[in-house]
Amino acid sequence: MTLIFSLYDRLTSPLSRAEPLLPLLARFLFAALFLGYYWVSGLTKLGDGIMGIFQPSVGAYAQIFPRAMEAAGYDVSQLGLFHWAVVLAGTWAEFLLPLLIVLGLFTRLAALGMIGFVVMQSLTDLYGHGAISEPATLGAWFDKAPDAVILDQRALWVFLLLVLVIKGAGALSLDALLSRRRA
Repeated sequence: MTLIFSLYDRLTSPLSRAEPLLPLLARFLFAALFLGYYWVSGLTKLGDGIMGIFQPSVGAYAQIFPRAMEAAGYDVSQLGLFHWAVVLAGTWAEFLLPLLIVLGLFTRLAALGMIGFVVMQSLTDLYGHGAISEPATLGAWFDKAPDAVILDQRALWVFLLLVLVIKGAGALSLDALLSRRRA
């Protein structure tokens, strides 16, 4: 048995030297899978004209506060400052946090922010949009189907982001460049 473990260790130990690639690969996968997703979603939330970055669209409110918008007859003026601030922050987060991750700037903080964003996005989908009553959308862990949008897919999203929270952005990042300049 010792021979088997020794052979296994000898064959797999070179993989440890590839560990520094994890943050770069995580940022690449984030860019390939989620950068466009979040930016397109953010674009749907911008209001008209140049001031649209400060005046979110009606659709933004409907996406983030679906029940409040329905209760207000889809009249944004019926909602308060809190709703505006949350929608504005969420819209900006969809642009800024992914950009920071891809650039590798303040990566740990940006990835932590994205985890919070994914949690809030999931809760809004579940309770605001009613996905909690759709078992196929909610999914279940330890079942034989790994394709549910909420529990299955978003757990993998969070895991990818946790790699960045724990490992940082890696050697090829603005974080590393700035760290070398400070040293």
